Amino acid sequence: MKVIVALGGNALQAEGKPATSESQLQVIKDTVVHLANMIENGNQIVIVHGNGPQVGRLVVQNEYASKITPAMPFDVCGAMSQGMIGYHIQQALKEELRKRNIKKSVITLLTQVVVDKNDKGFQEPTKPIGPFYKEDEAKILTKEKGYIMLEDSGRGYRRVVASPEPKRIVELETIKMLVNDGQIVISVGGGGIPVIEKDDDSLEGIAAVIDKDLASEKLAEDLDADILVILTAVEKVAINFGKPDHKNLDVMTLQDAEKYIKEGQFAPGSMLPKVSAAIKFVGSKPGRKAIIASLEKAKDALMGESGTYIVQ
Repeated sequence: MKVIVALGGNALQAEGKPATSESQLQVIKDTVVHLANMIENGNQIVIVHGNGPQVGRLVVQNEYASKITPAMPFDVCGAMSQGMIGYHIQQALKEELRKRNIKKSVITLLTQVVVDKNDKGFQEPTKPIGPFYKEDEAKILTKEKGYIMLEDSGRGYRRVVASPEPKRIVELETIKMLVNDGQIVISVGGGGIPVIEKDDDSLEGIAAVIDKDLASEKLAEDLDADILVILTAVEKVAINFGKPDHKNLDVMTLQDAEKYIKEGQFAPGSMLPKVSAAIKFVGSKPGRKAIIASLEKAKDALMGESGTYIVQ
């Protein structure tokens, strides 16, 4: 099967571990074992990953060093994070495949994704990035840099940027060519580098973060994938999460999913975009399926033995 795999944050960085390159690489070495299991079962996978913490740290590094060297704009930091994370994944996955005597190339493709410059997300930025600041620090950043700073759940203030919907994957034809050739492609990292189309059809980077689950869905549609697999830290989607009547779901129809969203069952910052992406993909063509599952049980999920299946 042709499978688009969207990796959650737990696949790149372990909670409580230092945010170092070495620590990230070690977590990814553990992650690729599960990806290799899927490949070993004969699936053609395309990998998408998030980049929230990583791009946030790159922005901070740029800001602190701005008196020494000019800070890079946000879209460039996004491209840097794509390259950094992709490098770690392709290095670790290639080594894991070598151990299994699986001869496949792994390639990271820096990917631009076109967004609408009039997307409502630019009027109401909601995507938090980077570290937490005290209120007085946040005010200084707002005054000096024009950042939009919002209080985040009592933990301090964070910069928020727009999270527009993906409209077009610029490098799609190259991705198709590589996938059709049997290569393992890492693309649309962090949701893609957000760009807008100018009047002369040229592209211009913009400060935004595209949701990686929605970008994964767009890629899955464009590649005519069989299944969209969204891997996260929990084994199944649940309703009444954390309550006495908590219930894990094995299967969720489109009708069920829409009903649960209206009920407010899914948290906006975590499960909601995953379920929304699954709904969009499954509803785009008859026979398509989506799975939301844990990283550790990715292989089992593809075999119907774990995860939540979203079906028509």
